[in-house]
This record gives sequence, C-alpha cells and structure tokens, in this order.
Amino acid sequence: MAYASVTKVAEADFPTRWGQFRILGFEGVTEDERAGCDPIAAQSKVDGLVALVMGDIHSAPPVMRIHSQCLTGDVFGSLRCDCRLQLEMALGRIAEEGAGILLYEQQEGRGIGLMAKLQAYELQDQGRDTVEANVELGFAADCRAYELPAAVLKMLGVEAVRLMTNNPEKVAALEVGGIRVVERISAEVAPQESFEKYMRTKAEKMGHILEASL
Repeated sequence: MAYASVTKVAEADFPTRWGQFRILGFEGVTEDERAGCDPIAAQSKVDGLVALVMGDIHSAPPVMRIHSQCLTGDVFGSLRCDCRLQLEMALGRIAEEGAGILLYEQQEGRGIGLMAKLQAYELQDQGRDTVEANVELGFAADCRAYELPAAVLKMLGVEAVRLMTNNPEKVAALEVGGIRVVERISAEVAPQESFEKYMRTKAEKMGHILEASL
C-alpha cells in the first residue's frame, strides 16, 4: 500500500499508569485500496495511527512496538487472544527503559474490521482456527500492512528501532520502509489455555516466533 500523504493531526501530554507519554495522532491517505481487507476502511482511503512516545527516542534506537487495535482484548480483556497482555507488556517495557514508542494501528481483527472479526469468532466456536475463519469469510489470513508505521517513525526522526514483536513480517516491513531493526525483542506472553490454539495457529500458519507458548 502506498500513501499519498501522512499528516500529524494532534499532539498532547498523556499521563498513564505506566508513566508520562506524549500522544500523537497521524493520518495516512492511501493511493490505492487494499485487496482482501475491510471494505469500509478501503473505501475511506484514510488510515489512522496513534503514537505513544516516552523519553529520549533519538540518542539510541528506542524499544518500539507496533500494536494492532483489538477492542475485544485491549478494552474488554478478552482471553481469546494475547493482545491486551502484549500491549501492557510493551508499555511496561517502555516505562522500564524510560524511553520508547508504541504505535497503535487501527487494524482491528488483523485488518478485517470489528464486525467481520466477530463473525470469525463465531466460526472459531464451530471449530475453525483464526486463519480458516478469515479465509471462509472471504479475507486473507492477515490483511494488515505496516507502511504507515514506517512513515510515522521517519516523521518522528527515528531511523532505527529495537522492535518488540513475534511477527517477522513486521520486521521485514519496517526494513523495506527504510527503518533499521537493530534488535527483535520477544513479545511472547505467558501461555493460557483459553488462547493456546490461537497461539499455535500464529506459529504454525503465520510464522510467528513463539517458544514458551507451544
């Protein structure tokens, strides 16, 4: 996906229980639609991203996470996935180091949108795994893209990061976008029975790097 423009629309102080951040809002206007993804998002041609920034992010490559929006996990505490646990792990790691960046992308349900994600849940209850459910609904296994995070990092003046992820595609996408990933930090959380199958599918069908969860 190519972006015709990326704009910072807001910036403000943002105190959290992990410490003091700056919160920044960005919008990227796409030049083309993303095949196989949420049709509403594709028609709008505008993608949003929120950046939480703490401390000095320029003296050394900062710890950084790209986190995809997960209403069910991040807000409601769902244990169908590890999303909220990963989000809190990332914020805790940034606070521990005193500096870092969390980029929060509006890519619910691996990019298929909230309502389709709930339909995928229904199929999962009938026995499909997360990949099978997405495909049965007519989507790709993973519709997410990471060009916008790379563009935002450049706007922040960050050329290299220590990326907190289990997903090799995020590493590759940042590198292609001109951001050096000098270290991959594991984002693996303690395994739980409620999302054991979900984690196994990510490892076996999506190439995520997981060890303790399997």
